[in-house]
Amino acid sequence: MDAEALGRVHAQCWHEDYDQLVDQATLANLSPRRMAELWTHWMNQGEDYTHIAALVDGEIVGFAGAGPARDEDAPRERELFYIHLLDAFHGRGIGQQLFDATVGEASVYCWVPSANEYALHFYDRNGFTRDGVEHDEPFLGETIHEVRLVR
Repeated sequence: MDAEALGRVHAQCWHEDYDQLVDQATLANLSPRRMAELWTHWMNQGEDYTHIAALVDGEIVGFAGAGPARDEDAPRERELFYIHLLDAFHGRGIGQQLFDATVGEASVYCWVPSANEYALHFYDRNGFTRDGVEHDEPFLGETIHEVRLVR
């Protein structure tokens, strides 16, 4: 995978997904180069981790990743870490394909911003339910309230 292209798409997805949740000035400081460095690290984590990119006409338009649970009180052994898709490609089934390729039918859990109704609906369609655990997640110097979903 191309870490630089993933970094650019990741930064754009965060702008599209989080503009309503955090201060726009916070996102303005987001560096695609830093995101590329993060992707270089993620791509070298090992075989327990799954990272998938979605391509349309040879260009990365989204990505998803999963791996071993990170929480001490994890309700499942595996966690869906993220799934992001550029807004222009929503509604085409690409997000579902990313999800299916990353976790398939596995029992997993994930954290989702409580204000992201689009994502909550997506996970509901895929058999996830809230397990009652919530927290405030640090995000670029701010916090986002998240709920834990389990399937």
